[in-house]
Formats: sequence, C-alpha cells, structure tokens
Amino acid sequence: MDDNLKNFYDVVVIGGGPAGLTAALYLARARYRVLVVEKDHFGGQITITSEVVNYPGVERTSGTALTDTMRKQAQSFGAEFLLAEVEGLMLNGDVKAVKTSRGELQCFGVLLATGAHPRMVGFKGEEEFRGHGVAYCATCDGEFFTGKEVFVVGGGFVAAEESVFLTKYARHVTILIREEDFTCAKTTAQLARDHEKITILTNTQVEEVAGDSSLTYLRYKNTKTGQVTEYRSAEGETFGVFVFAGYAPATELIRGLAELNEQGYVITDRSQRTDVEGLYAAGDVCVKPLRQVVTAVGEGALAATELEKYAAAMQCKTGIYPVIEKAITGSSEEKEQSAGGLFTADMLAQLNTVFEKMESKLRLRLFLDDTGISRELCQYMEELCALTNKLSVEQAENAEPSMALPCVQVCREDGSCTGLAFHGVPGGHEFTSFVLGLYNAAGPGQALDEDTKAGIQAIGRRVDMKVLVSLSCTMCPELVTAAQKIAAENPNVTAEIYDLNHYPDLREKYQVMSVPCLVINDSQVTFGKKNVRQLLELLKD
Repeated sequence: MDDNLKNFYDVVVIGGGPAGLTAALYLARARYRVLVVEKDHFGGQITITSEVVNYPGVERTSGTALTDTMRKQAQSFGAEFLLAEVEGLMLNGDVKAVKTSRGELQCFGVLLATGAHPRMVGFKGEEEFRGHGVAYCATCDGEFFTGKEVFVVGGGFVAAEESVFLTKYARHVTILIREEDFTCAKTTAQLARDHEKITILTNTQVEEVAGDSSLTYLRYKNTKTGQVTEYRSAEGETFGVFVFAGYAPATELIRGLAELNEQGYVITDRSQRTDVEGLYAAGDVCVKPLRQVVTAVGEGALAATELEKYAAAMQCKTGIYPVIEKAITGSSEEKEQSAGGLFTADMLAQLNTVFEKMESKLRLRLFLDDTGISRELCQYMEELCALTNKLSVEQAENAEPSMALPCVQVCREDGSCTGLAFHGVPGGHEFTSFVLGLYNAAGPGQALDEDTKAGIQAIGRRVDMKVLVSLSCTMCPELVTAAQKIAAENPNVTAEIYDLNHYPDLREKYQVMSVPCLVINDSQVTFGKKNVRQLLELLKD
C-alpha cells in the first residue's frame, strides 16, 4: 500500500457498537475502505446484556454473541478495526482528520456512533459511595451483592430487565421508580412484577445514601404522600444501590462542531446527516424515540448507504482513491477451525498484527501453584508464546510469600521486569488489554501526545498500582490499558492486574463492590474507568 494512503479511509466510524458495526459491514461490502475506531471494547453497551430476545430473526442470544457476529461479518468483507481513543476531529474541507491516541487518520466521511453511558441521578452520597455500594452495571457488579439486599433506582427497560438479573445474586430486590409506573414495554415490566424476589415502589425518589466504608443507610421519599423511609442494614452487613436512570450521550467530540439538542444528543436529518458536511451519526448518540439494537443497526445501515454516495463523490472530486486491504476470505466456520487451540481466527489476526510491530522480545515469567487456574494460565501463556519468536515463557522457582498466585510477569529479554503483571488468566474482556500491554512494553506502543508523555516521565516517586477487574466487565479494559501504558513508560511505576474472582481477600481488604477498582500504593482507592490523562491526574506528585 502507498505510504501516503496507509492511514487514508473513505469513512472512519467512531464507536464499535451495533450501529458502527453495521455501517462498517455495509461500507466494506460496497468496497469502500472503512475503519472502526473503538476506545473500550467492540460491541458497545449491549454486551452487558446477558439475554437478547427481541432482535428479529434471532430467537435468543447474548449481547456479546450478537455483536461478535456483527464484527466478524464486517471483517469478512474487509472492514478494519482499531482499538484507540479518538481525541479530536478536524472536519473542514474535503479531507477530514481524526486524531487518535494511536496516530492521525484521514478520511472523506466520519460516522459518529459513540452511543451513551449511564447517567448519575445526583442524590446525596452517590458519588462518595460509587464502588462501595452504589453501582451502574449489574453484569459487572451483581455478584458482589450475593445474599444481600439490593435497591434499583429507575423505571425504564434497563431497570426492569436488570432487576430480574440481579435476583440471581441478591436476597431481595426493591425497585424505586420516580414515576407512577414503569416506562418500558409491559412485557418487560411484567417479568419484574411477577418475580417473587422483587418489590416495586412507585412515586419514590432516593434522597441519600450513607455508611462507613460501604453502604449501611438509605433514605427515600414517596413524592405523593411525603412519607420518608429510612433503611438501615443489620450490624455487620451492607447492601447495594444500582442506578439505572437512563444514559447521557457521548457527544463530547463534536460539542461546538455540530448541532446538539438540550440533552446533548446529535440532531440529524432522516438520512442520518448532521449539519456538518461529511459528518453523520447513528445509534444511541442521536435524537430518537426508541433506543434499541434494532434501531441502531437500521440507522447504521442508512448512514452507510449515504456515506457510500458521499465517499464516491469525494473520490471523483479529489482524485484520491483509498486502497482497500485484502478482505478476509473463507467461511466463519473455516476460519474458526483454522485457528485451533485457545485462540480464534479473529484473535490470531489481532495477535499477529501486534507481533509484527513489536520492537523487542519479551519474557513471560510465570509464578504458579498447584491449582487449576495455574495450569490454565500456564497453557494459555505457552500457546501464546508458540505463535511468535517475540515471546518466550519461563517458570519462576520461587514467589514472594505475599504474591497472589497465579501470576504472569511481563519481563524484558534480559530478564528485568517491565512493571506489568497479571494475576489470574487474562481472558474475556482483558485479552485485548493484555495484548496491548505487551505491545506497550515491547515498543513502540500506543502513541501519546508530547504533553501526556512528559507528564508520565515527570512521575518521580514510586507508584504501585493494583487494578482489580472482572473478566466480564466492559468498563475495566480502558483503565487496565491506561495503567499498563504509564507503567511501561516510567520505571517508577508498576501496574498489576487482578481478576478479582480469584482473590476474595482483596475484595474484602479494599471493600470492593464495583469494578474496575484502582488501588494506588496500597492506600488510595478509586473506582470507574479512566483513560491515560485521567489516570495521570491521580498520579501527579
């Protein structure tokens, strides 16, 4: 490929949820060069849904399985994918520029499909107890409340559905609805109404939560009668408050560039065009009456067909014809079979791309015990190292008494430690972040702007980070990747990742009721996903 066209695309799609994946599928199939840029994980918010039963033509599936299929379809026609954060857009002129954490891209058209993120309600104590009892993702954090009382705030589709899901763990679930009734479809609401472990309180608003290191007190009010109820947990117990009060659109990138409504959603016409030439939007980021997967894919398809026309016109006008990389051939079944072992064809393609770019070799040093999880980690690392001469594996003879086993340390070729380590097996949503950690440790790593790089190098004190995660959590990888990147750039910093499922002692020690959880120097504890710049603010001297 001509170096001048290496990072030139017909369309750059920002966001890897159903809308973005569908658009990529349509554009790639029409033989346009399209790149999907996603900062967290491909699949979007639907991946936290364990059961999807209302997507036409698919009787029953999970959100992850559905979007994994979408991605494979798009990839099979030649769509390209990049895990990076988009940091800025330059939308003037025929050629647009998309600045990312891994370099600048050029294109004719941009599709914004960034979706939305959970909205906070604002009751007293909500921010203070986030991660210590207040949570926003049932899939990620539900297990932390096994056998406990749980309160759900909200009356929409997500609140009704997730309340039923939480009954798998909770002793009892109480739904607190501010309105007269549920605002979602009756069939969804009825599942919650009929569940023996669920109580529903309407016209009810949370006023305050409180406690010591975790929640022990909740106050809520009936807005019709004025009656105030105070709930206190039994001595030595805690409880959970899950907030499902809608979403806020992720439109920060185009604020001040394109027209938004009062709530921050993108205003588009019937063809998904914004008021900026060449900028389209689709999915939950848009003004729309129904936010479902089926509407997201419809908007993604519509935006793609409009972008096809736009890109064709720009090719003729500029004389620039982006070069399409060779599409993947063969059926999905053949590709899966060819992969063999622990890694699918999709994973192997991602790994080979990283291995080709790695500047130096790494050793993966294993600290094991006699457990099944240690055997699993050993097999995982041996198969990984068998794929490339850039990696080798070795077993350490002795581990420090305080080390949580099993553990894989990422070391340089000379045996010195890079500061990166994973405790457990880096599967699930942590597979990609572990691979990026190797890439950052071996170099050249993910690109950073000069200010951020200088900020990392300015850390002069010793900083040891523990990142406590769940492999099913979609919000954990961003923090993991950020911590590993900083550790790879500064020898004063370490980043050790723990699959919390295997280390209940850490859960108790830091009173963890939500992931991701970041522990800095064994004392400062924070919760929630963070990018490199946000994490750097916490680490400043």
